[in-house]
Amino acid sequence: MRPLLCGVALCLGLLAVGCGGGHSKKEVIEIKVVDSLTQAKNILKQYVEGQQLGSEVTMFPGIVDSVRKTDPAKADILQKGFEDLKKGGNIKSKAKDLLGKL
Repeated sequence: MRPLLCGVALCLGLLAVGCGGGHSKKEVIEIKVVDSLTQAKNILKQYVEGQQLGSEVTMFPGIVDSVRKTDPAKADILQKGFEDLKKGGNIKSKAKDLLGKL
């Protein structure tokens, strides 16, 4: 029984040493805020590269509303283009055309 107690004591001692004494390193992480027009362009570039429409289509109205605050003309173009993309067809070509208009 004594060797077992010594083994347990040794393990607890090692755990205690391993857990203490470390200094936490503070790190500043920079978060880049992407404006809505850039976000729309990034989505369109993915379509041009062959990605199919996915769940991101639910973000289209919010993106358009956000772009409208800074550039109403581009928001109108974007809104019509997003609606056209949702209709299907040649997504790649439509996205390329829309990207060119922005």
